[in-house]
Amino acid sequence: MKSASTSSTVTPFEEISREDWARLSQQTPLPLSEADVDRLRGLGDRVDLVEVDAVYRPISRLLNIQVAAAQALRRSREDFLDQHQQRTPYIIGVAGSVAVGKSTTARLLRELMARWPDTPRVQLVTTDGFLYPNRVLEARGIMQRKGFPESYDRRRLLRFMADVKAGQERVEAPVYSHLTYDILEDEMVVVEQPDVLIVEGLNVLQPARPRRDGKLGMSVSDFFDFSVYVDARQEDVQRWYVNRFLKLRQTAFSDPRSYFRRYAELTDVEAIQTAQRIWNTINGPNLTENVVPTRGRADLVLRKDGQHRVHSVLLRKI
Repeated sequence: MKSASTSSTVTPFEEISREDWARLSQQTPLPLSEADVDRLRGLGDRVDLVEVDAVYRPISRLLNIQVAAAQALRRSREDFLDQHQQRTPYIIGVAGSVAVGKSTTARLLRELMARWPDTPRVQLVTTDGFLYPNRVLEARGIMQRKGFPESYDRRRLLRFMADVKAGQERVEAPVYSHLTYDILEDEMVVVEQPDVLIVEGLNVLQPARPRRDGKLGMSVSDFFDFSVYVDARQEDVQRWYVNRFLKLRQTAFSDPRSYFRRYAELTDVEAIQTAQRIWNTINGPNLTENVVPTRGRADLVLRKDGQHRVHSVLLRKI
C-alpha cells in the first residue's frame, strides 16, 4: 500500500487514503447490518453502512491484530519470568471534539470488536461520568467550563483506570445524564474484566500534569494500549454542533425533565444564535486549547470531510 501523503516532512504517521484503507475491509468477515448502524449512529452523524464497511471494519481488524500481539507478548513475558500474569483488559481510548462523532466511533468499535472470537467481551465507558457534579462545579465557579480538563475528577478517573488495568474483578464508573446535564449519583457502570475496554471522551489524550511538588503525575492515556482521535476542520465541527442543537429541540430538549427544556421553544434564529454563543464561549475554546493539541498523541487519526465522511487515515508508524 502506498502512502497518500506527498509531503517530504518527516512525520511519525503514515497517511492512508480512504480508497486504500477501504480495500482492507476485505480482510474482515464481520459486517454490520443497516439496522446495526441505525442503532449505533449518533444524532447528526451521517455514518452509514458504506462508511462502516470502508472505514470501521478495517479498524476492527487492525485492533484485532493489536490485541493478539499484546496477548502473545504477555505469554512471552510469563515464560521469561516463569510466572503466571493475570490477563488484563486491552484498553482503547477514543478522543475528539464535541459533535465530531467520537461517540458513534466508540460504539461502532465496541460492536465490531465484540464479533471477533478472541474478544467477545467488550465494554464502553465515557469519561462524562467523571465530570464533577453540577453542585461542585457551581461551588468552584466553573459551571461554564464543563468539559474543560479542570471540570473532571481526575483523581477518581485515574483510580478507575488503574483498577481496571490491574485486573480487578469489578470496577465501578459513575454515570452522566445528558438529559439532566448532571451525574446520576445512584447509578454506576460496572466493568467486570472485559477483553477490551473502550474509554471515550474529550480529554482522554491529555498529557500528565505537573503535581504541586513539580513532578509529573499519571495521565489517563498512560493506561491505553491504543488510541483513536476523530478529527475534522473546526468550522465543520461547529456547523455540526449547531445542526445538532437545532434537532435536539424536537428530541431531548422537549422532555420536561431536560436541563435544556428552556431551549425547546426557541425559533430557528434564536436557536442558531444560542448554539453559536455556546460554541464560541465553551466548546470552541476547549477544542482549540485542550482537545486539538492532543491529536498528535493518538495511534490512529480519522480525518473527516465536511460531510462526516472519513477521507483519510493517519496511522502511527511502528
